[in-house]
Amino acid sequence: MPLVFACIAPHGSMAIPEAKPPDRPDLASATTAGMVELGRRFAATRPDASIVLTPHNVHVEGAMAVIDAATVAGDLVQWGSPIALRVPVQRDLARAAHDAIREAGIPVVFVSYGANDPATATAPMDWAVQVPVHFMGGRTEPQVPVVVIAPARDLADDAHVRAGAALARAIRASDQRVALIASCDHGHGHDAKGPYGYTPKSKEFDDAVVEHLKQNDLGAVARLGSSFAREARADSFWQMLMLHGALGADPWRCEVLSYEAPTYFGMLCAAYEPAAIATSVSVVR
Repeated sequence: MPLVFACIAPHGSMAIPEAKPPDRPDLASATTAGMVELGRRFAATRPDASIVLTPHNVHVEGAMAVIDAATVAGDLVQWGSPIALRVPVQRDLARAAHDAIREAGIPVVFVSYGANDPATATAPMDWAVQVPVHFMGGRTEPQVPVVVIAPARDLADDAHVRAGAALARAIRASDQRVALIASCDHGHGHDAKGPYGYTPKSKEFDDAVVEHLKQNDLGAVARLGSSFAREARADSFWQMLMLHGALGADPWRCEVLSYEAPTYFGMLCAAYEPAAIATSVSVVR
């Protein structure tokens, strides 16, 4: 089946209302509103599974990684919140994604954790999976199973685009309605008091990403290059490359729902839907 929904979603824990600092209940309110809207649009497409592209799970030298475990589970304790989540993994789709990436000539490995039988294992869920899934499928009944994929920044930019195209082929060949979530926080150098210090490149990178997405030009985002992303201290570029490859030449429409940098890093919510659907909706409106 074709991809039914795609988005760029942030993973700062402050996006979740219950995880905001008690003394700053309105922190990142624009992002929270954007995430709620992403959740609404996600649910409206009735996905059977979601694929989450995360920069904060396992890092494998020279290879992308696909979680091969029965479930993923984690919490936000390190970010000051006890919120926890456990979500099943769609292992058939995970295997199809892994195999498609490998067939495209891109290094990729399965990874699991704990139990020696992946079918009974629980792998760690990082915050870049948990925060988007909190709004998109993680708290519904039933839950929407996930596939967790980590890019590899030591691979070429083009390899990520080709991996995204491979994912699209695997999705089309499946019997699943699939949503694709590029979990992205952008420049991390907006505040000199932040853990990464200040760099003007963060704002420059974020401004360019927002402008290109408003023009529905993900290809222009891809052309910004990983060197610029590294200078900006961004955690977003490689997932957006994969999203670009997955959407390919198909006519998708991007809508930027929110952008802000309320602390030291930038957070953006952007929704994608097939252009034909977007056009029909705009006509109805």
